[in-house]
Amino acid sequence: MEFTELTSEEFLNFTKNHEQVSFYQTLNWGNLKRENGWLSHLVGVKKDGSVVAASLILSKEIKFGKKMFYAPRGFILDYNDYDLLKFFTKNIKEYAKRRGAIFIKIDPYISYQERDLEGNIVPNGKNNKQAYDNLIKLGYKHFGFNLMQESLQPRWIFITPSKNTTVEEVMKNMDAKTRQILRKNERNKIKVREIGYDELNKFKDIMAHTGERREFIDRPLSYYQEMYKHLHDDGILKILIAELDTNELINEYQNEIDNLKKEKEDRANKYNQDPAKMNEQKYREKQAFCDKEIERINKTQNHIRDLKLKYGNVITLGGILFLIYGNEVLSLVGGSYKDFMEFQSAYTVHFAGLKYAIENNYERYNFYGITGVFDKENPLFGLYSFKRDFGGKVVELIGEFDLVIDKPMYSIYKLAFKTYKKLKNLKNHIRN
Repeated sequence: MEFTELTSEEFLNFTKNHEQVSFYQTLNWGNLKRENGWLSHLVGVKKDGSVVAASLILSKEIKFGKKMFYAPRGFILDYNDYDLLKFFTKNIKEYAKRRGAIFIKIDPYISYQERDLEGNIVPNGKNNKQAYDNLIKLGYKHFGFNLMQESLQPRWIFITPSKNTTVEEVMKNMDAKTRQILRKNERNKIKVREIGYDELNKFKDIMAHTGERREFIDRPLSYYQEMYKHLHDDGILKILIAELDTNELINEYQNEIDNLKKEKEDRANKYNQDPAKMNEQKYREKQAFCDKEIERINKTQNHIRDLKLKYGNVITLGGILFLIYGNEVLSLVGGSYKDFMEFQSAYTVHFAGLKYAIENNYERYNFYGITGVFDKENPLFGLYSFKRDFGGKVVELIGEFDLVIDKPMYSIYKLAFKTYKKLKNLKNHIRN
């Protein structure tokens, strides 16, 4: 076996159809991170001239000329092949050491143990415990089987299978409430469309408002602009927003009111022509029902008119940034406006992403991060239950590991990072 730096072509040919690949392990991601001061390295192992292991590894100087190395959702190799993993580890350690690395962080895109819709371990299900054991045996330090969201990338995600199925079949597996909301949004004329570079400020505004509501600090507009430049043209990035056309909905409500009035008038004419042919009680009940429906729709129509006066003809409700690569469509970040929560637009935008995955035969639609505590008392339980109601399963990933190269500096780094996190949390607490 030979450890070597790979050409872009060699890296792409090996990774593009690999079951472990994600958008994090792409040339595009390396180019994007370069804008933020990271260097990218393409390394791998060849056996008999063929690539059998590869990884994009990012490096960045921390202090005193020392660097941290990070293989986001890497390495890409067979972790059950101990000899291959040992060879790769020995050589990547030497490679990084020569370049001033303190440690190499990895968070492989492989599951730890198979779980079901409710987060329960599947009896006799697939697992990668051998991969975990191999990493530990080779000296990798595991971050732990964390249940919340403490690691750089989510350890717990929720996915809906989308390959070789139909939208109708997936909808059958949804919770009834989710189907009801999707159909209601369809009746309410909520539309989803992709936005381009010139409209990124719309998505940024959605995220800024969501950040204020959920108490997180959003990225600047320039971050989304750089992502778009590096990822969109290669089909990796799509941003979808949900919009409400107030005029269209007002007209739809007016049609419903007109139809009810006509129904009421036709019934009254039949009754007046020959009262004996109609049941008096049923006649009165049906007329009263129409009156109540007209009153209800009028009230809703007036509410939409008020929204139109305040926000305009077309109202942006929310949106999601999707990353599409390898075998999945992934919902990375998204949000919605507090003033329009009644429309529950997140359901419709996620459904648009899910339909895209189904129609293009991707392996799965990835709702991304949840927590591993499936208890209603968990303050983040709603994040899981919302995604669960689309149908699918919980995925528990193997977690985050550090391969330590410079032990004294690693201890200093860990202490400094712990202090930094405490100060950051304190700052956020004071701000809130």
